[in-house]
Amino acid sequence: MKQLLHTPEGVRDIYNSEYAEKLVIEDRIRSTLKRYGYNELQTPTFEFFDIFNKERGSVASKEMYKFFDREGNTLVLRPDMTPPVARCAAKYYTDEPFPIRLSYLANTFINHSSYQGRLKESTVQGAELIGDDSSDADAEMIALTIDCLLKAGLKDFQVDIGQVGFFKGLVEEAGLDEDTEERLRALIEEKNFFGVEELVQEQNLDEKLTEVFLKLPELFGSAELIETAKAMTVNARSKAAVTRLENLYRILSYYGLSDYVSFDLGMLGKYKYYTGIIFRGVTFGMGEPIVSGGRYDGLMKQFGKDAPSVGFSISIDGLMAALSRQNIEIETPKMDILLLYDRSRQASAIPMASHLRNSGKNLQLIRRKEETLLEDYTAFARRNRLEEIYYLSDSGQDIQVVCPDTGEIRHLSYPKGIE
Repeated sequence: MKQLLHTPEGVRDIYNSEYAEKLVIEDRIRSTLKRYGYNELQTPTFEFFDIFNKERGSVASKEMYKFFDREGNTLVLRPDMTPPVARCAAKYYTDEPFPIRLSYLANTFINHSSYQGRLKESTVQGAELIGDDSSDADAEMIALTIDCLLKAGLKDFQVDIGQVGFFKGLVEEAGLDEDTEERLRALIEEKNFFGVEELVQEQNLDEKLTEVFLKLPELFGSAELIETAKAMTVNARSKAAVTRLENLYRILSYYGLSDYVSFDLGMLGKYKYYTGIIFRGVTFGMGEPIVSGGRYDGLMKQFGKDAPSVGFSISIDGLMAALSRQNIEIETPKMDILLLYDRSRQASAIPMASHLRNSGKNLQLIRRKEETLLEDYTAFARRNRLEEIYYLSDSGQDIQVVCPDTGEIRHLSYPKGIE
């Protein structure tokens, strides 16, 4: 019986005030996405395995929840929303020549190792701008990210911006094989200076290129590092990546949001489908980013539509934890009324409940148990954040209205037609 009351490791129940706060945060973000012109869509909770396989560059296979249907197809609980949205856009917007703006709110499922202590089911909310390869699109996505976090109530945060193209250009210049590239990527992402040094020195690269690789984990900070990075490399792809960051920073200044951003050329991202800018939202007290995003110009082509794209995903669970740790309160709407009645007043109570609901009130209708005191119902109303109790008693000729927070009592007449 005890096991029946518990959830599996990595998933949890959300209820009462916490769930009310979650709905408020999601609604604030949804409204912000709508104001930027993004249309919400819904994709299936599970998809064919091929949507997320190694070629797509999504989550590692061992971290997916996989199962089989009756026909023997391998299915996966979605671990990431970008490939499903890309699939949808390729299927339903095949011939659309103009940029497509899509948003979503969904749960994702990743089979993290138990020792990591991370949620295996998470709520994410985000947006994808499909069919626009410009720096303007990159800037809109970062501006939208910042606006969503601000509207959700978060105040102290930062968006770190990187550029996968800078690293890719260096790898091509060095002629590194895929295995070495992956090992180097992981070491740089972890800021493992000694590991980077050891691996790079094994490659027998020229002195200048070696120096650039060794400095990559240190290349983070304000916009000034863009000039530093520009002076460090000669290959065309890396230089183009730095120029792209320059343009992005200039456009963000027009939004008035440049104070919220910093740069990190050692940030390479966990998803291999990223091809250009990548970014993540970070805030104090959180070990993991609350936002991740970036440009993926090759992913859509794999689904049959050649459309450069950029997007982001907000971890709603992470955002709620950050708001809580920063003591930022989220105001949630209260239930309006507890309509309490004695048995003899049932013929009046039910029509009155209908009348109040039709007039826009939210209420719970409860018949009072004879052995339960009014004070007990008042405590119940207070615990459940009900604003008022309307009590229809055996003896009363009017409605007794009780404020659960103060205990104050006043009296109202019955609505016309209800006695």
